[in-house]
Amino acid sequence: MFLVTVLTLASLAAAEEPASYPDGRPTARYRMNAEDQGVVLRHGEGPAACDQLGAREAIVFTAGDTYYLHYDGSGPEGWLACLAVSKDLIHWTRRGRILSLGGPGEDDSATAASPWVYMEKDVWHMFYIASPNATPPPDRIPSFPYLTRKARSSSPEGPWVKQKDVIPFQTVPGTYYALTASAGPVLRQGGEYWMFFSASAGRPVKRTLALARTKDLDGPWRVDSAPILPPEEQVENASLYFEDSIHTWFLFTNHIGLDRRGEYTDAVWVYWSREPGRWDARNKAVVLDKKNCGWSRDCIGMPSVVRVGNRLAVLYDGPGGNSVSHMHRDIGLAWLKLPLRIPTD
Repeated sequence: MFLVTVLTLASLAAAEEPASYPDGRPTARYRMNAEDQGVVLRHGEGPAACDQLGAREAIVFTAGDTYYLHYDGSGPEGWLACLAVSKDLIHWTRRGRILSLGGPGEDDSATAASPWVYMEKDVWHMFYIASPNATPPPDRIPSFPYLTRKARSSSPEGPWVKQKDVIPFQTVPGTYYALTASAGPVLRQGGEYWMFFSASAGRPVKRTLALARTKDLDGPWRVDSAPILPPEEQVENASLYFEDSIHTWFLFTNHIGLDRRGEYTDAVWVYWSREPGRWDARNKAVVLDKKNCGWSRDCIGMPSVVRVGNRLAVLYDGPGGNSVSHMHRDIGLAWLKLPLRIPTD
């Protein structure tokens, strides 16, 4: 497996003057520099050509002594959730597709991807992203609306059974989630479950993160009336880590940048807060971008994090070089030293 040279950088950096965007979207003042390990899963090697044209949206979790990686594989049928397993986050065994497309007219007829899982009482609950729309073949890139649908299993390896009668929540015209209401990580808070989902609306599109709540994982969810971050932040997808030593939550997300080539995922950002339901958009830092990613210099996609001893692993995707394409992406790995600290001047 090809690995780029690890970049040796300080884990925290002082404030600096950030780059600007032509439409004036906010930038991150601080840095929390990850050390990039490089590519750990290349597209094109999965069973039945499941990731022939790309691997992206890395979502990692643990069960026992095994790391499970769900990722979106671009294959002959379109973008579908795939599984790989590992003992060290470096060497992966690919198991292939774990979800299939829905039938004609169903909400997941064009994609069934990006699944987040939550285990309770020996049941694994999966919340995945569905869409009835995609670009023409061969790329078949999913397009709006992005919806949340559900499946379940008795094992983290599946098989997964779709629960077509369960609709957690929907996109709603005229709201901040008119175009996107797509699944994210689930957190148990008191007597409720909270999902940190991705939301978008408008033309031009503005993206943010928001909370949905429920007391029944197989029932409907209640979406908060306002997102947890302003839509002007232009972020999507969330992965959470709680730093017990300073009683602080860290929310990792991918930022959408803009230049002459259009919009694309240009960095991993992190926000911090003492309360998981309240976030201040000023409290954010760049974790990974062209300054410290050694192989994908312009385009860096969705992060997910998992603790490994005294380090925090950050899985992400990118097309490599100066490409900003959705296609032919690989999965990379970067590291942050623990305990995490809040960047300061």
